[in-house]
Amino acid sequence: MPAQPQPHAVPRDFYCEHTESKTRLLALVDHPGQPAMLHAVMTCRQAELGESAAGLLRRMLHTGPSPALHRQLERIAASLPDAPAASLRQAAAHVAQHRWPSPHRSPIPARPIERPEDTDTALAEVPPSTPHDAKLTDLPGQVIRTIWLREFHIHTPERILGAARARGWEPGPDELLDEDDPQDLLGAVIFLAEDSADILGAHTLTDSSISEHLRASQGDEVADWSTEPVIGDFGRGWRLNQAVYTPLPKHGPTVKTPFGHVPDFAVLFPPKPCGCDDEECDDCAWQLTARTADLLHGALEVLSDNAHDDIENMGDTPVNSNGSSGWIFFDRLPHLTFRQDRHWRRQVAHACEDLAADLARGQWPEPTCTAEELVLHLAIEDAPSYLDLGDEDPDARHASLPKHRDDYDWDGCSDLLFQDHDVLMLYSNRFDGIEHPEGETNQHLGIGDLRAPAWFEPFGNVTPRSPERTFRR
Repeated sequence: MPAQPQPHAVPRDFYCEHTESKTRLLALVDHPGQPAMLHAVMTCRQAELGESAAGLLRRMLHTGPSPALHRQLERIAASLPDAPAASLRQAAAHVAQHRWPSPHRSPIPARPIERPEDTDTALAEVPPSTPHDAKLTDLPGQVIRTIWLREFHIHTPERILGAARARGWEPGPDELLDEDDPQDLLGAVIFLAEDSADILGAHTLTDSSISEHLRASQGDEVADWSTEPVIGDFGRGWRLNQAVYTPLPKHGPTVKTPFGHVPDFAVLFPPKPCGCDDEECDDCAWQLTARTADLLHGALEVLSDNAHDDIENMGDTPVNSNGSSGWIFFDRLPHLTFRQDRHWRRQVAHACEDLAADLARGQWPEPTCTAEELVLHLAIEDAPSYLDLGDEDPDARHASLPKHRDDYDWDGCSDLLFQDHDVLMLYSNRFDGIEHPEGETNQHLGIGDLRAPAWFEPFGNVTPRSPERTFRR
């Protein structure tokens, strides 16, 4: 009988243990057939660094690796001694592979959940309470939907078929099998995948899942009664993201920092040389300076990451529904956007990236649609808060950028980077309904369609964004 595949250990979460003198970072790891156990990752003296490292690894575990997370990893590692920095990078590599190596020594057993002695007996005496034909509104308590995405590269089909038959599987009837799969290899893989993370005779390419709470108030329904197809959006592959996000050929010149390559704003936005202050002199007109562009670019990238984090954590959940908290980006948008879905929200995140890409090419970030207008307003609002942080870069990169009289002229940015500020009217209760193009005030002012679904329609007097462009996340 062929050897049975052995499931591997996988990390589930990360925690910090603090004492007066040190902080220890621990990984909670699921081991097949055993209780979850805690594995030591690293020890450091700064509690803040430990918590930051735990939060970063947790985000990598839930969202997958990304260039932005890698830069944050290197930022933390640069602040650690060599040994814990190496351990942190190694843990990140394990998370990227979604598996954890077996320890050479016994890990720390996670404390089991204490239950009354008669719990199992009590549960066994409770009769089933879920009708097989129930709709979502018929079910008390919570309903959670989980969709798995698993991909296997089959390198030894005969081993898969042999392992499946040894465990009681039988192929489907000949009349139901495809011509290109006469032995029902697909059926064998499905059978084996139900019980194992790995399949003998195949390499696992992808093993991930998405989960959500179903809420009748949002129009959700269990799959058997759903009027719409049940579709899981796993986003673009993280390897593709890493392959296509290559700033050097896509953007203008870059400089290397301890956190990776960033645009070289000293070259992209050089100070104009004249300085005669003549109002008729083109060289003395207002400039988007290197320092201003650097902070705007950083603010837009942070907004993009915050938006994507909200999407990962909150999905389609309406903003502030039932007084919920935890939002870091989408609660800053006008109320008319609060019930938009994750596809709409992802386009807003991409609007941040489009404007950041403009700056990285040495261009003014001029909005091409309503979404870009709104996020650029937010970036101008946030950018001043990054000034002190920028001056404290380890390589003093921001402080080394050329100075100019127009540095940090955020009023000038607001005046010159927009065609108008109509989108800000959406924040005022005085203008309820102003978003509708058929409204009297809207038509009188010539505002146009500001309803959320129209936020990504290109303005009529600009060149639309290329549909072939790529994004960081």
